[in-house]
Amino acid sequence: MAETSVEALVARLEKGRRKTRETLAGLAADQWQTPIYPDPRWTARGLLAHFVSAEEQLLALAQNVAAGGAGTPEGLDFDAFNAEEQARLADQSPEALLAALDAARQRTLNWVGTLGESQLDRVGRHPALGQVSVETMITAIYGHQLLHIRDLSEQVRRP
Repeated sequence: MAETSVEALVARLEKGRRKTRETLAGLAADQWQTPIYPDPRWTARGLLAHFVSAEEQLLALAQNVAAGGAGTPEGLDFDAFNAEEQARLADQSPEALLAALDAARQRTLNWVGTLGESQLDRVGRHPALGQVSVETMITAIYGHQLLHIRDLSEQVRRP
């Protein structure tokens, strides 16, 4: 029997969860402050906070579109949004953020598992990708995190 799109998405999200856990679990205490991108907020710890925020917000976005909503309003200021989210999560330890990320991914997995194939075709506005299907939005949750994990891995493994 062929794998459904929902099953494939769940498998991708689980794969991403494992890769993210593996990478983050391997960080030493001092590596959480390793700069990943030039902006000072984007340390390994700041990137983890970004993962939590993105998972929560992108899940809410996909749920909105799957239910018939339009998605993200036009003109979202990414930099302002990310700065607000970094401030909101500033007091969280890496351990607390890891737990929050795991819980957020579990909510995503639980919801994706309830989707019908027809819901995956609904289209709405994604903040970075424009007008895309719910399936693409879910795939982007997976890809977004793995893109940043690759960047993090390159920075923390440098001698």
